Amino acid sequence: MLRAGSRGTPGLWYHTVMKEDVVILGTASERRRLILAGLGIRFDVDIPEVDEIFYPADPQRTASENSLLKNHWCRKRHSRARIITADTVIDFRGRCMTKPATRDEAVSFFKMFSGKEHTVLTAVTLSMPPAPLETHVEKSSVRFKELGLPQIHEYFEKFTPLDKAGAYDIREGKELIIAEYTGSFTNIMGLPEEIVEKWLFRHFQKN
Repeated sequence: MLRAGSRGTPGLWYHTVMKEDVVILGTASERRRLILAGLGIRFDVDIPEVDEIFYPADPQRTASENSLLKNHWCRKRHSRARIITADTVIDFRGRCMTKPATRDEAVSFFKMFSGKEHTVLTAVTLSMPPAPLETHVEKSSVRFKELGLPQIHEYFEKFTPLDKAGAYDIREGKELIIAEYTGSFTNIMGLPEEIVEKWLFRHFQKN
């Protein structure tokens, strides 16, 4: 299990947290760690070992069930902690797309996305017994520029696509591939900070 510290300035509400309070972020994603650290929260990271579910024609169900699986895995190991888990997928015209398995598959993703809009869905599961477990699904829209094979290959020479839903990280070279986006930027990164911050504020204020 990894420990992460604050990268930002904690809000005033953070100082209500008791020393013994623990937040567990169940993820292998560096981007999610950066987002949570940016909120000024001290947290531990535990990487869930689960067999992820995939529904080709149901992106929302895919993201929601995988986020829940990760949360349940963490709960077995951290019975008293506040736990945050998430799963991000792409909804492209009703088709669920996750991380490409190969560079060739990543190229095929970009060819489909070229000049078109897709939706980024992140399901976030938040739990703190005895409060009921909560799962929220945030959606953001992304429209790609028109891309030919030379532009696609140029992008993948600069940025690796294999560990990212949809084969891209919006922080990396977005000016090369993205025409516009709407909705939460951090949702597109993999963890909508707006949802997480509201939940943490609500639960920390109870102490």
